[in-house]
Amino acid sequence: MANPKAFSVSVVTPEEAVIERDDASMVIVPAHDGEIGVMRGHAPILLRLGIGALRVELADGKKQTYYVDGGFAQMVDNRLTVLTEQAKDPAELDAAAAKEAWEQIRNEPIADERAARRRHDAMQRAQVQRRMARAQSSGSIG
Repeated sequence: MANPKAFSVSVVTPEEAVIERDDASMVIVPAHDGEIGVMRGHAPILLRLGIGALRVELADGKKQTYYVDGGFAQMVDNRLTVLTEQAKDPAELDAAAAKEAWEQIRNEPIADERAARRRHDAMQRAQVQRRMARAQSSGSIG
């Protein structure tokens, strides 16, 4: 029998469906302006995603975490669909490479507002990837 507190979650990138589950009990989504928790029975919602950790808690208590990089999430009829450019397991992230990318980005000149925004987003990507990679290697993410 299906868990009455569970709902469906799909995470899709342009390359693949990363998650297709029917047993999520809660998902924490990195919205562009902060995190939002979603559970069964949540009101319909459409969100613009930010850069951060997408955390999925399954009905059996297991947890999965993914690095996501922008996109959209929609919750309708107990089905959460996440469309994102990237969804990576933190084990795939390289803390040293992220630190190096951050160092290079922070020294780039800012010519206009658009360049400032690109720089900000790139620095945020590098920071989040480094933090998640370090947490993964220390065993504090999962």
